[in-house]
Amino acid sequence: MTPPVNGALLRSLTPGVLAVLVRRGADFAAAEDAVQDALVEAVRSWPADPPRDAKGWLVTVAWRKFLDARRADTARRRREDLVDQEPEPGPAPAADDTLQLYFLCAHPSLTPSSAVALTLRAVGGLTTRQIARAYLVPEATMAQRISRAKRTVSGVRLDRPGDVATVLRVLYLVFNEGYSGDIDLAAEAIRLTRQLAAVIDHPEVAGLLALMLLHHARRAARTAPDGSLVPLAEQDRTQWDTGAITEGVAILQAALARDRLGEFQAQAAIAALHADAPRAEETDWVQIVEWYDELAGLTGSPVVRLNRAVAVGEADGPRAGLAALAELDESLPRHAAVAAYLHERDGDLTAAARLYAEAAHKAPNLAERDYLTRQAARLNARR
Repeated sequence: MTPPVNGALLRSLTPGVLAVLVRRGADFAAAEDAVQDALVEAVRSWPADPPRDAKGWLVTVAWRKFLDARRADTARRRREDLVDQEPEPGPAPAADDTLQLYFLCAHPSLTPSSAVALTLRAVGGLTTRQIARAYLVPEATMAQRISRAKRTVSGVRLDRPGDVATVLRVLYLVFNEGYSGDIDLAAEAIRLTRQLAAVIDHPEVAGLLALMLLHHARRAARTAPDGSLVPLAEQDRTQWDTGAITEGVAILQAALARDRLGEFQAQAAIAALHADAPRAEETDWVQIVEWYDELAGLTGSPVVRLNRAVAVGEADGPRAGLAALAELDESLPRHAAVAAYLHERDGDLTAAARLYAEAAHKAPNLAERDYLTRQAARLNARR
């Protein structure tokens, strides 16, 4: 029995192959179709006859698929001069085209939300359903958004840089999707952010890299052996990656020294304060609240203010946290979970149990739902 094709390998090669086709002159939508056809061919033929150069094989097959589709399109015969220029098969270029593809997807003609969605689909390999969940919109709505974005960048060549801020948002969303465990893209997001930091001297690029490293350092402690979530305060800090923390803090300090504060630097500063505490009880919550104030001023985000309410509850007591929470819309994601935690800290177990159950019903994934359900059951058993 022949072994199956390595899906992770195909996923890692896909962005570079897509970028090669676009650089050669294929429009974005046609290039993606051709790459998908090549992936199907790889799944069918590689187990019996694996290639020596996997990327080169995919580029060659995808380009031929693109040419075949173009030749069959009689309405576009004027482009025959392009399709006749088929490169000779051979090793694929060693250069990593993935970062260029990120910039194409962050093209100035796209709105930031469309750029993020397109990049997650084309480069990150996420499904339309996963992207829709990240945006809290129906899957059909996201499918239309991605289709429009593909049409917008069709014909655009990889010779015009996109918006760096959009690329950073894309990288962070990819990291968070990987960090959630749904698809392991966190390491790829860190790799690409390192690459971006090597070519763009900007404190926010460094801030994002520091933030990723500091969060990634805690990954091993985030789940128990049975797969259940372990909240930050209960994590075994001996499992944290001290090397990644040291590197992240050093990168952050260098970025902050440039006195051009941005949202990723502020988030990284909060993560660094958590990483600096040997025990949860030693966390400098007062300074964390100050950083959340900075972050709220930079972003105006209600989610930031929701997290700030937790920090206020730790720094000044649960009633102060509940007062901060009362200023926010109850429809915010995880609002009920924060309220439950603060009510429990304040001794109101009845309200906390009810809110934990409500939060579990609204949880975005199974692991979080299970954790919140257990919290509700724990409090109900104590009453």
